[in-house]
Amino acid sequence: MSALYAWLRRHPRLVDGVLAAALAFGGIAEALTLDRDALILVVIGMTVPVVVRRRHPTGAFAAAVAVGAVQVVAHLRPLASDLAILVLLYTLAAYTSRRTSAIGLGICLLGSALEVVSLRRTVLAVSATEWALMGLIVFAGPSLIAWVLGDSMRYRRAHYANLEERAARLERDRDAQAQIAAAAERARIARELHDVVAHNVSVMVVQADGAAYALGSDPGRAREALAAISATGRQALTEMRVLLGVLRRSDGDAQGTTLAPLPGLGQLDELLEQTRAAGLPVSCAVDGEPRPLPGGAALAAYRIVQESLTNTRKHAGPLATAQVRLRYDDDALELTVTDNGVGVGGAAACDGAGHGLTGMRERAAMYGGTVQVGPRAEGGFGVTARLPVAKASALSAESAA
Repeated sequence: MSALYAWLRRHPRLVDGVLAAALAFGGIAEALTLDRDALILVVIGMTVPVVVRRRHPTGAFAAAVAVGAVQVVAHLRPLASDLAILVLLYTLAAYTSRRTSAIGLGICLLGSALEVVSLRRTVLAVSATEWALMGLIVFAGPSLIAWVLGDSMRYRRAHYANLEERAARLERDRDAQAQIAAAAERARIARELHDVVAHNVSVMVVQADGAAYALGSDPGRAREALAAISATGRQALTEMRVLLGVLRRSDGDAQGTTLAPLPGLGQLDELLEQTRAAGLPVSCAVDGEPRPLPGGAALAAYRIVQESLTNTRKHAGPLATAQVRLRYDDDALELTVTDNGVGVGGAAACDGAGHGLTGMRERAAMYGGTVQVGPRAEGGFGVTARLPVAKASALSAESAA
């Protein structure tokens, strides 16, 4: 049955043609019985518009109404084909605006009244009350029913169209949100990969240069440099495996899988030792009472220090030294990394060709912080970041929750 209904919906003109033929057959049969050739013309004029009722609802209704008016004026008796007016009124209400269909209903009711008056003149044996009741039941009632059914169909069609449009809009919004989330995740992954690879590869390059210089004169120093390169490479591979493991794992794989914790300020000493081992003298000072940062902000602080030291090692020159200072205020951590190297050249090269400084700003902005970078007046280059620090009361409440 559903297949038949779907086939009929795909061929509306055929359905309307069959309906028009059925109405015409009934009307012509009555016209031949009455031996009135004029009625055959009325039947044809009334039923042909049914064939094009869906494509031209207003025009088809107007054509049938014109034929009906001729029928009333000429005092021709009603035929079975006159039911086409009801079909066309239904179509008018279903496919046009309510204002247009209301005008069509008014025309049908007026025509019904004129038809009742015309028949009342020819048949006087029936009282006026009975004629009024007959007109209401036979003429006006079917017109009202056809209009109500058509208007209800128009409302349902508009309701379904609105639901489909809303579903399509929600789907577009969902796709847009997914694209935004994917873009944000790609940016986060790019920052992590840049920080991991840039720092460790920079250390490996410095150690490799040192090993090349010491290979002939000091083999022991060369072996130490090669060992440092090996250890740094393994560390980089480990961090990248952790990062890629987070990307590849599914919810089912996540259970029972132990991943190394993301670095934070607790691993800052290890980072400084690695930097010193790579040949860059660096000192660290802490002002104020250290307080914990949220996980994401702690990772951002660590990566900012890591990227700043990487830039110093790459661009500040062979004789440069670096200083790291952490200052805890009431509501923020101020993190400063400075060097006494060439400064401007290194900053320009980094900001123009790489993504390090952009990544610093993005990381800080994600947690309500700021980053300022640039050459120092006394020489060298400086990076100053300010990250909000959670207050002790908030932290205790969060841990209790």
